[in-house]
Order: sequence, then structure tokens, then C-alpha cells
Amino acid sequence: MRIGRPTSWFLFGFGIWSWVVWITFVKNLFKDASGLAFDHGNPTAYFWVHLTLAVVSFALGTAIGLLGLRGIRHKPTSR
Repeated sequence: MRIGRPTSWFLFGFGIWSWVVWITFVKNLFKDASGLAFDHGNPTAYFWVHLTLAVVSFALGTAIGLLGLRGIRHKPTSR
């Protein structure tokens, strides 16, 4: 399967966007002062669920970004 340049750039941009958003989220999760993420210094279920979401999103964002990068770097062959 081949994907076009615009789609490749979109996928690559999505991968980068995913990392930016989730890195910010994880930083905020660790700094949480509201009591949702930590209860007397111990991580809560909220913390573990959201950390798991972030890890999965990092993995998917990386995979999607790499697909986009591969499409961007692909040199079309003449027929």
C-alpha cells in the first residue's frame, strides 16, 4: 500500500503532536496536587489508568509517526 505525501505529513505530524500532548499530560500527572493521582504519596487507580493511557498513546503515536516518516522518505518509482 502506498500513501500520498499529504497523508504522510499528516501522520508524521500526528505522531509529533501525540508526544507533545502526552508528555505534558504525564508531567502534570506527576505534579498533581488535587489528590486524584496520589493519596498521601501513594499512586491511586486514577494515576495508573492515566499513566497506562499515556504509555499506549506514546506507542501508537510513535508507530503512526514512523509510518508517516516512512511515507515522506519514500522515493516514488516511475512506471
